[in-house]
Amino acid sequence: MELSSLYAALLGYALGSIPFGLILTKMAGMGDVRSIGSGNIGATNVLRTGNKWLAAATLLLDLAKGFLPVWLAWQWFWQDVGWAALFAVIGHCFPVWLKFKGGKGVATNAGVAFALGLPLGLTYAAVWIAVLAVFRISSLAGMSAVIASAIAALYFGPTVAPLVLALIAAIIVWLHRENIKRLFAGTEPKVGSKG
Repeated sequence: MELSSLYAALLGYALGSIPFGLILTKMAGMGDVRSIGSGNIGATNVLRTGNKWLAAATLLLDLAKGFLPVWLAWQWFWQDVGWAALFAVIGHCFPVWLKFKGGKGVATNAGVAFALGLPLGLTYAAVWIAVLAVFRISSLAGMSAVIASAIAALYFGPTVAPLVLALIAAIIVWLHRENIKRLFAGTEPKVGSKG
């Protein structure tokens, strides 16, 4: 790994690892979001606090922390943008500040997709919204969007995008392995439930 690649990876990890869901819920006096629902720090679990504004803010900030390091890498380390993209999601999923137990990376990867190319971001958003609207299952919508953007990258993305988004998709799907079991069992909770 060249020095510029290391800088890009560190940039991605540093920004990606900021646990906005945890920070916002604590600032709002709602305690530790990891103690409810799935135990994750992402927007879906923040929604289980009953505060839609906090959940929306978490979603936007998690998206931004995926977008920003990739956008900055385009400016500073354009040949190493893939490292920033990959490590932004890794930072969210495995933040050093939380003993490497973070979220599942769906919103952060949405930001990454938009930063890698508008068609990839739009594909991500369209699939995420469509699947969520039909099935009302956040995990299914997230995994569908992750996979769809990786496939779209073969046609619309920069050279680095297909491999990077495929690696990210593999990580995110692996982190959803318990959700996948519940999906097959028909017990995966729907958006708005307390489970």
